[in-house]
Amino acid sequence: MNTFPKSLEEAVNQAKEATLAALADGYNRVQVELVIAEIPLQAQALALEFTTIFTEYGSGLKVLFPDTGAAALAKRDWGEVPFRITDLGSRFTPVETQIAPEDELFLLVCPSSVEVERVETLCNAAGDRPVVLLIPQLEDVSIVGIGLAARKLRERFISTLYSAYYFQALEGAALLRCHPSPWQIWLEKEEGYELAAEQAQKPVGDALERLLLKLTSDRPEDSSIPRPKKSGILSNLQKMIRALNQ
Repeated sequence: MNTFPKSLEEAVNQAKEATLAALADGYNRVQVELVIAEIPLQAQALALEFTTIFTEYGSGLKVLFPDTGAAALAKRDWGEVPFRITDLGSRFTPVETQIAPEDELFLLVCPSSVEVERVETLCNAAGDRPVVLLIPQLEDVSIVGIGLAARKLRERFISTLYSAYYFQALEGAALLRCHPSPWQIWLEKEEGYELAAEQAQKPVGDALERLLLKLTSDRPEDSSIPRPKKSGILSNLQKMIRALNQ
């Protein structure tokens, strides 16, 4: 059974283990999602942290950033590394040209919905080779849309991505998925978090709201009862973000 991560470091370590376990179980299109507002700003540091679990691939690992600027910054900041760094291409550079026969695993860093078509092309061109999407943000409705084309995109591609690790902070709760465990709702208590429910499928939208309402409906309304103390991954987020940069 999972334990609730007490820090960002614990969450990242859980995500690493879940990613390796999912790949070992045959999932080749894997997502690692930390739904925390500040996390995309630390994508480069988090990506470097994640490359350590793929050392066996050596130069067979390719790290891809959404654009040439982000890839250039990583090359500058990381210095000499045993793997290759590139980007998802552009209007003038098809993403297929960024894939080489010697590539064995692709780590795609913080792709957004703007790049969703290129991400799909990359996954298709990769064939059976694993693709790990680190903190992807592919479902911005304002960009992907809500019409027929968007629905087909979700059915054709986004729905095929496997969530090896997912963490989202909610009001007084958190949604956690750590492969191979099911989706879990954790409720904030006086100290820490307590597992409240498990589901085979990810609860979203109205279904998530109804579940949270059901789980919290038995909570007493007495205002004299102290509110839960903000702890762990939520209260210490800024400190842990700074640790990533060290």
